[in-house]
Amino acid sequence: MNVVARVPAGDAFAHPAFFYRDDGEYLRGMVPFILGGRDADEPVAVAVPAPRLELLRDAVRRTAGPGGAPVTWIDMSEAGRNPGRIIPGVLRAFADRHSRARVRIVGEPVWPGRSPAEYPACLQHEALINLAFEGRRATIVCPYDVGGLDREILADARATHPVVVDHAGEHPSSEYAPARVLRLCNRPLPERPDIEATSFDYARIPEIRELACRRSADLGLGRVRAGDLELAVNELAANSALHGGGTGVLRIWTEDGHVVCEVRDAGLITDPLVGRRPAGLGTGGGRGVLMVNHLADLVRVHTGPEGTTVRVYMRL
Repeated sequence: MNVVARVPAGDAFAHPAFFYRDDGEYLRGMVPFILGGRDADEPVAVAVPAPRLELLRDAVRRTAGPGGAPVTWIDMSEAGRNPGRIIPGVLRAFADRHSRARVRIVGEPVWPGRSPAEYPACLQHEALINLAFEGRRATIVCPYDVGGLDREILADARATHPVVVDHAGEHPSSEYAPARVLRLCNRPLPERPDIEATSFDYARIPEIRELACRRSADLGLGRVRAGDLELAVNELAANSALHGGGTGVLRIWTEDGHVVCEVRDAGLITDPLVGRRPAGLGTGGGRGVLMVNHLADLVRVHTGPEGTTVRVYMRL
């Protein structure tokens, strides 16, 4: 295995999944891809979890010659701990800084240790990359640890990537179906009727914001993060008042080491990329959800004719 994937010429976008079995295979696949970008003067970003980041950075330093395009190194376990911020805060942020060039990105959003709550958001993210980068001059390679991830996750990778590269070479994925994946990801979130609900309208947004800050602090969230949650609740409550039928319902509880804040309303989200476009680009909507994605450790959303539920997770 000498290269990860063929880099298409011109304006074509490529989004292959790379299945690796060990460190050696990881390096044999990724290092030539990174160095090929440097040698072609294509900006390269590497966004992978910290241990993989150091492994690749050391290998590139040992192998790279002088000159070439710079490589941007990003710890995905920090920058992408909320999968909802990866497209706007990592992938698009890098690609938009180099909008006149074809870019290469190594992005590893799924790794052993991702929680069951995080994984559906990771899967949704992978399916949305294809829509977010349609027509863009970019190659985004997504590595998957074959030995450390469940077979179901690898099957999902085949459904969200049109091409798969493994030890046998590069081949089209017959299971590629991102639209189906997005429908499956939009499942109703489990109800929590045991948690006290507080209704609000536009006039009560300051009260709801203060309630979220106070209750999250009582549940153990630190002062700074409680302030972040207060800001996130303000944005979600404003969206409910303006676009969700004028009213909403707030619930707050703890779950698996997080403070969870849920906002439900009667609205319907029709844009699958809402909250995932960098600020200042595209239409005026979605900036509040974008802010929430940047503030939270995880965001889960379900939307349908019956209304929209947004859950914001903050680590304790």
